[in-house]
Amino acid sequence: MDFPDDLYYTEDHEWLRLSDDGTTATVGITDFAQGELGDIVFVEVEPDGTPLGQDEVFGTVEAVKTVSELYMPVSGTLKSFNEELEATPELVNDDPYNEGWMVTIAMEDAEEVEKLMSSEDYAAMVG
Repeated sequence: MDFPDDLYYTEDHEWLRLSDDGTTATVGITDFAQGELGDIVFVEVEPDGTPLGQDEVFGTVEAVKTVSELYMPVSGTLKSFNEELEATPELVNDDPYNEGWMVTIAMEDAEEVEKLMSSEDYAAMVG
């Protein structure tokens, strides 16, 4: 499995990529999570502009066999949804860290990033 070093990870299997200025971030689910879920058929998230706290549900991902909630890695406001996932949700399976990203957020507290896991820590957790 692939866990890029430039990302931060949660125990709930989301990843976070900081923008260059550190005020916004892109969020998706990990390679491990998409593999466990199987074929993803639908992704639904809260509307743009929704403020959410760290660990709050920002949406759901539906696979052939199950539906899983998506959790905010850090507090912030949803800025945009990857609209490509409406027509091709399988991008999450095919390329979870790039084309399969889910949302961008305006972060409220950049210090919350320090509570997230490194790629090494996440890899050790999922074993």
